[in-house]
Amino acid sequence: MERPERSRFRSDAAELDKLARMPARERDGLVELTSPPDDPALHNPDLDPTTRAQRTWGRWSLAALWVGMSVCVPTYILAANLIQSGMNWWQAMLTILLGNLIVLVPMVLCGHAGTRYGIPFPVFARAAFGVQGAHIPSLARALVACGWFGIQTFIGGKALSELVGLLWPAWTTLGGGATFLGLDLPLWLAFLGFWLVNVVFVYKGTESIKWLENIAAPFLLLVGGALLYWAASRTGGLGVILSQSAALQEGPKDMPLGTWLLGVFLPGLTAMVGFWATLSLNIPDFTRYCRSQREQLLGQLYGLPTTMLLFSFIGVAVTSATVILYGEAIWDPVKLVVRMSRETGSTALAVLAMLTLAIATLSTNIAANVVGPANSLANAFPRALDFRRGGLVAAALGIVVCPWLLLDVYSGWLISYSGLLGAVSGVLLTDYWLVRRTELDLDGLYRSQGPYTYDRGFNPAAMLALVVGVAVVLLGKLVPGLEFLFQGAWFSAFAASAAVYLARTPRSPAHVPHDMP
Repeated sequence: MERPERSRFRSDAAELDKLARMPARERDGLVELTSPPDDPALHNPDLDPTTRAQRTWGRWSLAALWVGMSVCVPTYILAANLIQSGMNWWQAMLTILLGNLIVLVPMVLCGHAGTRYGIPFPVFARAAFGVQGAHIPSLARALVACGWFGIQTFIGGKALSELVGLLWPAWTTLGGGATFLGLDLPLWLAFLGFWLVNVVFVYKGTESIKWLENIAAPFLLLVGGALLYWAASRTGGLGVILSQSAALQEGPKDMPLGTWLLGVFLPGLTAMVGFWATLSLNIPDFTRYCRSQREQLLGQLYGLPTTMLLFSFIGVAVTSATVILYGEAIWDPVKLVVRMSRETGSTALAVLAMLTLAIATLSTNIAANVVGPANSLANAFPRALDFRRGGLVAAALGIVVCPWLLLDVYSGWLISYSGLLGAVSGVLLTDYWLVRRTELDLDGLYRSQGPYTYDRGFNPAAMLALVVGVAVVLLGKLVPGLEFLFQGAWFSAFAASAAVYLARTPRSPAHVPHDMP
């Protein structure tokens, strides 16, 4: 008869051998591969899941990331579009807060996959769309980010040009006023110079982005507070400032409630959601570095809605103050800084202000508009592109789109692409939370022939749901009486694509937990 000790030893050895052959294991809610992926068509070091050792971000790292991304010129002028469309200041603030609380939900839900499995957005998309179909939402998100990259780079270049002009007046006369594609020589030089600064951080990789955000966040909050203090002290307090905010309102001040809700509030809310709709998709690119789900949840909660509301309020308050001080509303912070510096004769003030604008724009641009397209392009061409090369391609496309022209259609731009991204979100979140109940085959995400191959790499149900979601938005644009579908583009596309995908996809069997060592 076999001794119990020997039997137990053999049993333990067999269990250890079984675990060693398991492609993935889970501990404390975090899943990691036991060996790196080896399919060259679907992986490179930048796309591979993060190891436990690489998951070092806490809540404050993620919150700092959001502060660095949210404190930017577009956030400053965000409320301008709402007030000019027919809202007063507190309605604009409420809309901004509500929009960011809404978009926080898909942020956290998508971020869950990044933290649990250590995967970037393009890899996450393979589960719902297929290993080849994932290129469609991934590259669509990348194209939008390239447009945003260009917009932010142009804003930063404009601030840089103004700064150089204050320090060296002859700068403004370079080129004799001749223009190319709508820009004169000083603005072209500043635009390309600021573009090169962005490229340096792209080349240095993800850790340099974390460093930049941690440095930029407290500095930007301090300067924003100082700007608000300046406005209040010069005008007699916030009460006086906000009493003048009605002068900023360009749209009709008295309209029926129904008209206001459909014609002002709904498109405004959609624009707010669309502002971060890109990040709500590729937030796994960052949460894959978080230590736990609690850290990613609290980091986003602390950083996103609070910063957006605060900095938008600063934009409204300071602009209202300019009505009192200068007799006109100056929404552009670059123009305001130039006006202030000439009034005071302080070159140091101008340098500090322009430096702040440059840092704010840089911190937003790198995190929000480079990481996503870099990973998307690397996913599309894993053999040719890594994170750095993908980021350089995205940066080049940011010039090609002529971003200064996009600024002229700012609000329409937000609403239009939010429909596409809403449809993608509907498919992704329905698949991950309702169909699969957060259970993914991590090893299978990196195999060309595996559980996510579907039909030649494409999931027909996801493709259909995506088309229907976009079609519903277009229907609202083309058919009179259905305008609300377009005005609420993100919401209508999300609902339509989620419903179609859920109807066409059977739910996964009961959860089978990953083996634990």
